[in-house]
Amino acid sequence: MTLPPLAFEPLLKHRAWGGRLLSSYGKELPDEGSIGESWEIADLPDSIPDGCSRVAEGPFKGRSLRDLLQTHRSELLGRAVPGPDGGFPLLIKLLDARENLSVQLHPSAEYARAHPEAALKTEAWIVLAAQPGARVYVGLNDTVDAARFREAIETGAFLDILQTADVSPGDAIFLESGLCHALGEGILVAEVQTPSDTTFRTWDWNRNDPARPLHIEPACASVRLGANQRTAWPRITRGSEASTLTTDALRTRRLIRCDFFEIDQLDLPESSDPNATMSFEQPSGGIPLVVMCTGGSGTIESGGETLELFTGRSVLIPASCDLSKIRLHVRDNEKPSLLRVRPTDVLDNSLA
Repeated sequence: MTLPPLAFEPLLKHRAWGGRLLSSYGKELPDEGSIGESWEIADLPDSIPDGCSRVAEGPFKGRSLRDLLQTHRSELLGRAVPGPDGGFPLLIKLLDARENLSVQLHPSAEYARAHPEAALKTEAWIVLAAQPGARVYVGLNDTVDAARFREAIETGAFLDILQTADVSPGDAIFLESGLCHALGEGILVAEVQTPSDTTFRTWDWNRNDPARPLHIEPACASVRLGANQRTAWPRITRGSEASTLTTDALRTRRLIRCDFFEIDQLDLPESSDPNATMSFEQPSGGIPLVVMCTGGSGTIESGGETLELFTGRSVLIPASCDLSKIRLHVRDNEKPSLLRVRPTDVLDNSLA
């Protein structure tokens, strides 16, 4: 059986640091409240409230991703390496940071082995919009040791030990488990991560909110320090400097490749007519793909079904979709562009 492309109902999350920008990315926000996250494709355990996506339209409308994995596992996953609990291997989000997010990190492999309730979490941010001067906080100064790290948590003088970087749309930030990080105010990103919601908050900009406690001991047990902060992919890849493959009809930039996923940005070559349509065929290659429309609008057609694409929409292409036809054009002065996310293939390691 060939499954059609799948779009899901967004799972909107209220966050203290959130804003209202997700309304311009196709999300119907409630009348009030700060919405920080839209979970686009999620398959987390039942212990995570509102943590599993449901299909928005088409023949499988209303069914959860977890349910589809139980009945159509091979058609959905193909050769993809599943998540730790056998579920979908990626969690896809949009994040709107009206204010600074807390400085946080995720469990180390050693901590996760000793604490079954904790899960590794490697993630990536792709900057979609940023105010002038916007920045991210990624990593600690190389001279920081365990004692200095704990002191910074306890005294609240955390800015003294953080490394910062200005960012612009198109930049990619890679964050492995154990690496201290925070998304700065005035930034909207697409987030791609392994399916985990385990986060250790180390500093919250001295907000002193009882509902947002710090996690001092787990953080101290998991943090990467000094040379251990080196990651398998650069922490920051500038969009203008990414490895690029250009044809007459398409430009593909490799933003991130790691053990869990790879992310490419697809758009039109610089020399193209600014009103040109981006049209191409996308083979699945035997594993699922996620496409996130980041500009323009159009359609994706595969498996006998057609889905609308628009800025902010994410679509899961099941592994059984041998070939998908994607067409995007300019809309509201936005040039066509999308992110393509590929999870790990079992052959990636066996042929390495």
